[in-house]
Amino acid sequence: MNVTIITTASPKKEGNKFVQKAKKDFNEMGFQNVDFTDLEFENPGRLTQKNIIYISGGNPFNLLYHTKKSGADEILKNLASQNVIIVGVSAGAILLGPHIKVVRFFTPQMNTLGIEDLSALNLTDKLIFPHYDREDLFKDDKSKTIEDRIKEFEYLEKCEITRLNDDHSVSVIK
Repeated sequence: MNVTIITTASPKKEGNKFVQKAKKDFNEMGFQNVDFTDLEFENPGRLTQKNIIYISGGNPFNLLYHTKKSGADEILKNLASQNVIIVGVSAGAILLGPHIKVVRFFTPQMNTLGIEDLSALNLTDKLIFPHYDREDLFKDDKSKTIEDRIKEFEYLEKCEITRLNDDHSVSVIK
């Protein structure tokens, strides 16, 4: 089985300690063919040769931008329909949902590319908020908790957010 880890969201790319750990974990599970893909610089067509695609975390705006710009969005949608396993972690999990508006709500300063179309892959209808247990990552100048802000977002957007702590996951099978 061929595995690729998409590193596009991380400024450190394949040097990111979390993607290195993911590769090590895949190797320890018995996967021998594990490589990295950066959609900013590499042809997304290489994804069609993979059985498992692991989309790592980092900046969700950068990930969304380069996924769409490269055409990987359509490739990933096609691969999902062929039952290729696609795993999203952090920004990668957000990308799999319908949009990344919650990222703009919490961290608009991360949108250094000025992205306006926040529609994502829509491979699941779940809107994910990763790192729900990490108040240190999402400080608020009005001292609102993550939960307070998520509830406000849900009210404004008329949606439901799936909250995931760092040690939590959700499986979506279509």
